[in-house]
Amino acid sequence: MFTENANRIFDRAIADYHRWDDVDHAIDNPYEAGSLDHLLYHKNWIDTVQWHLEDIIRDPAIDPAEALKIKRRIDRSNQERTDMVEYVDSYLLDKYKGVTPAPDARLNTETPAWAIDRLSILALKIYHMARETERTDVGGEHLAACRRKLDVLLAQQQDLSRAIEELIEDIEAGRKYMKTYKQMKMYNDPALNPVLYGQKK
Repeated sequence: MFTENANRIFDRAIADYHRWDDVDHAIDNPYEAGSLDHLLYHKNWIDTVQWHLEDIIRDPAIDPAEALKIKRRIDRSNQERTDMVEYVDSYLLDKYKGVTPAPDARLNTETPAWAIDRLSILALKIYHMARETERTDVGGEHLAACRRKLDVLLAQQQDLSRAIEELIEDIEAGRKYMKTYKQMKMYNDPALNPVLYGQKK
């Protein structure tokens, strides 16, 4: 199953990152360049690094100058994350280009890759919530609450995985079709962000 493989890759990327737990550690993608597995691993690595950057920037004692550097790094990471989603969709569009949609084929609310993006983030939530259930410095009430949350996240992972499988099956059968839009990120574009283009006046 597609999502079974994706979830396994996400878990590997998260585990690989936490061997060092360092936002500056270079990615070492174990999958063949150009393959879908390579894209999925890279996608989740970006998500994992950004997860930890978001933690760091919330340190109340962080130096403001350092916080600004990290915020700009998060902005770049968001753009890379969007690019990776579009690469995955491009891969799938090419894979299913020979499928002729049925006359009554419907458009889904999101592309497969944007659903996969949510699955990648969900893998991170599951990993970190599971770590919360293993803490020894908190009381039983905290641990019980985290176990309940973990159960919900695991159920959500099952449901989302099933929905993605059904979407892909529908695309393969021509019952649904893919239509992609380039994300119109404006805050990083000096031609579209008024704070940036206003500096040229």
